[in-house]
Parts: sequence; structure tokens; C-alpha cells
Amino acid sequence: MRYEGRIYRPPSEAHSLILQATIGCSWNACTYCDMYREKSFRVRDLEETLADIQMAREVDGEKVQKVFVADGDALILDLETWSTLLEACHDAFPNLRRVSCYATAMNILEKAPDELASLRDQGLDLLYIGPESGDDPTLKRIAKGASYADHVEAAEKAKAAGMKLSAIFLLGIGGLERNEIHALESARLASAMDPRFLSLLTLTIVPETPIAKLASTNRFHLPDPADLLKELRAFVAHCNPTDAIFRTNHASNYLPISGRLPRDRDRILEHLDRALDGQVPLRPEWNRGL
Repeated sequence: MRYEGRIYRPPSEAHSLILQATIGCSWNACTYCDMYREKSFRVRDLEETLADIQMAREVDGEKVQKVFVADGDALILDLETWSTLLEACHDAFPNLRRVSCYATAMNILEKAPDELASLRDQGLDLLYIGPESGDDPTLKRIAKGASYADHVEAAEKAKAAGMKLSAIFLLGIGGLERNEIHALESARLASAMDPRFLSLLTLTIVPETPIAKLASTNRFHLPDPADLLKELRAFVAHCNPTDAIFRTNHASNYLPISGRLPRDRDRILEHLDRALDGQVPLRPEWNRGL
């Protein structure tokens, strides 16, 4: 496969074919993120992307079961382009079970209901969306580009089309001064979005990002590991989706957890309490990463 720049994908797409159909992120303004800052957003030439599908077909055609379409918010592609890509993927990979991509609330809201339903019917069945927070002041400060209400509306629209959602929230993004309200409002938003999959990452302050500049001048304070665990505990205690597969297995987190919410809430809270009491070791700093 041919890739331009750094490639990112969710942990659950570790064994997926990564197909780069867009370069960068169409929004690319979030203050904490440097994933696509070195790229100028553009839609990749369709013929190049189709050629990559054929290359993958020749090498691993029958082995490919999942395809993740990159980069940052590939849902922005128009319906015609998506239709061509999805048809090519299903033709090339006879054992294909799932196609997924990153999306923003804006991407989803810009698509008509029948467009989303058509994409689902053609095989795009999982969207990864990262509100990061449910706290509107925090969302505004990090330049997320969408509000609490926008994310609820987007989730309802995608689910109405038959798509599954994986929602991603970010521990620490509210800063020390808003960590409790960030945790509670994020739990409320996760409950309202009611995703099939739910994960939490931990903010890493990356040099040269806007949030790093705020931190360097004491205008943003990242909570310490104990406060991050308390934030995670508050989220788990107040999050009430219907039945979400819950993970904190990303490398940025101090404490990997897996389970289902709300079913495993008590077990998870007990594990968190033991970690806060020092009975469960945390991931060392050298073993954490983006």
C-alpha cells in the first residue's frame, strides 16, 4: 500500500487494511491534535485509491476482513466516491465483513439521511466519532467545531441510517480546572449518543500544538495521573448507554480497562478504586504513547 505522511487508526483496526482515500483532516483545527498538521487536506485521486485496492487484492485479497478508510474524517467524501470505493472493496475482498472510517459530527450532519442509509447499505457500517468532551465550554476552547447538541443529533442521524458508532472521549482535555464537569458532561453525552462502542484516551500534550502553548504559559493544566483516574471513575459511574463495549486500551491511558457499560460498572469501579489506592499498577510513562 502507498501512504502519504503518518497514518493513524483506532486500536480495534489493528488487523484491518488501511485505505488512504483522503489526505489529512478537513477540519484540522482542534487545539490538542497534531496528527494531520503537516498535511493540507485533499481528496486523494480516486484512481490511485482504486489502484491500492487492486494491489491489496493481489497480495491479501482473501485475508482482508476489515477495511479502515483513512485519513482524519473520510466520511466527508461524496456519495459517488464512497459508492465506487465500497463496490471496489467488496469486489476485491470476498471475505470483507466491515468497512469503517473516522467522522466528525459536521460530516454526519452534512450528509442527507438517505445518503447515510445508502452508504450503510453499501457496506460502510461503523463510524468512529470523537467528541472528546461533552462540556460545551471545553468543546469551544479546544475548537472542536461541534457542540454537545450537534453530537447528539449526529449520533441519532447515523444510527437511524443503521450505522454503528464508536464514540471516543479524552481524559484531561478539560484541564485541571474543569476535569470534574468535563467527566460528568462527557458521561451525559456518551449516554445520549448511546454508541455501540465507547473508548477513552488520555490527552498527550504535543509540542507546537495550541494547547501546548497554553500549557507553557500556565493557561492550561493537565491533571496528574490520580486526577485522571478520578475523572475516569466519574465518567464510568455516571455513563448509562444501553449496552456499550467499553475500552481504555489505547496506549495513552494509565489503566487499561475492558468491559461493557452499564453491565460491568461495579466491577470497573472496584478496579479503579483499587488503582487509586495503589493496589493496581499503572502503565509507566515510558510505555505510554499516541
